[in-house]
Amino acid sequence: MTLEKWQEIIGKIKDKFRVENHEMIKSDEAGGEDIEAIVFHGPLGRIKLEFISKPIVLDKKTTYSKRIGSQTTVEYVYGQEKINKLRVYRWDEGQNDWLEMEAKNLNL
Repeated sequence: MTLEKWQEIIGKIKDKFRVENHEMIKSDEAGGEDIEAIVFHGPLGRIKLEFISKPIVLDKKTTYSKRIGSQTTVEYVYGQEKINKLRVYRWDEGQNDWLEMEAKNLNL
């Protein structure tokens, strides 16, 4: 999913459906992950879309010792390029929680 396609989807959702919440979440963890989430009421009920943008992991360095009781640490090396991912959730009244759906099965 590209950023341009995501912006197009957001525009269509705002034009056709009632938007409940639209927010941006920026996290400094994992190299700087950005999540843009929108919750709206569509034909399938209450739907939540998350567009996740995070840097590519270039390398993973593990530091450890063979001594008993020593700690193992993992350090990630991130690149400048970012990868994008789309997650789709549907609200389930019975479980009172979001259930993840397959994004590839939707006609976005």
